[in-house]
Amino acid sequence: MAFKSSAFYIGLIVLVNWGFTVVPLVQLPGGEMWPPMSLVVGLIFVARDYAQREIGHRVIIAMLIAAAVSYFMASPFVAVASLSAFLISEFADWGVYSFTRRPFSQRVLLSSLIGTPLDSVVFLAIIGHLSVVGVIAMTASKMLGALVVWWLVRRREAAAA
Repeated sequence: MAFKSSAFYIGLIVLVNWGFTVVPLVQLPGGEMWPPMSLVVGLIFVARDYAQREIGHRVIIAMLIAAAVSYFMASPFVAVASLSAFLISEFADWGVYSFTRRPFSQRVLLSSLIGTPLDSVVFLAIIGHLSVVGVIAMTASKMLGALVVWWLVRRREAAAA
């Protein structure tokens, strides 16, 4: 399949948006609500990096396709919140990925460090649950997925060197 990373990226966005509509929130100490699907969102940032390697700057088109599919397969409210958050965070992520000359593993980590907090703030603000604890919990959850992939990519780069 010529566009397997791009298809995976689109599918992952749709899956997560659908998951936000069906997976119940978990109450954290202090009454904050945490969406368990945020654990998967970190992988989306890394999947975007692979999709960009595959289709270049047209990765934004893939994001828009995923938002359109999510609008009909998930909740329109979640799809709009997700698209808004992704547009802001993914442009930051895209900038890091596109303009740094670092090895791929470093770009994966750096772009996730910048993109995941932005995504959390925007998404939580739109759905009406913005709080410091919520942003920290969602950002940490997203970074878990990104760190796993970063570690695997870094190991592959070291083995190839």
